[in-house]
Amino acid sequence: MAEVSSAAPEVRETTQPLDLVRLSLDERIFVKMRGDRELRGKLHAYDQHLNMVLGEVEETILVVDVNEETYEEIVRTVKRNHEMLFIRGDSVILVAPPTR
Repeated sequence: MAEVSSAAPEVRETTQPLDLVRLSLDERIFVKMRGDRELRGKLHAYDQHLNMVLGEVEETILVVDVNEETYEEIVRTVKRNHEMLFIRGDSVILVAPPTR
């Protein structure tokens, strides 16, 4: 006779705030940080302080320069790629999971 598995299917529910981050492990996430920085990358690890390790990261930095003669603001975007990045939790403003 064939064996019947009695194991319950994996439950993916959120009851605690960090559960949403836990559900995003090994998936691409969006992180908004202080200093007008944004990160998109694959979440490898995190802790209760929201320190995170991201892989295959695209960093976008918004730079605002002021023209000294006209006092006009010049906004430019700088993009960098990182193979692996450690993010300190106190610089994190927002973490968005991938859209499902």
